[in-house]
Amino acid sequence: MSAIEIKTELQQMIERETDVSVLEAIRTILQKTSLHPILKQKLTGRALQSEKDITAGHLFSKEEVIQRTSRK
Repeated sequence: MSAIEIKTELQQMIERETDVSVLEAIRTILQKTSLHPILKQKLTGRALQSEKDITAGHLFSKEEVIQRTSRK
């Protein structure tokens, strides 16, 4: 999906949204990413790397995640 298609879809979804808390959350996300271009760049890079890792099968099993996060 292209950036234009995503923007169009988001605009349509926002137009239909009536929950103020959802709209405020969207605004907060967009404000934070526009205020911190370095953070945005880092997060985008991490997301792209994650996609590559998933595609390559570099994943942890549930057991491995539990083991890695249950440090004593």
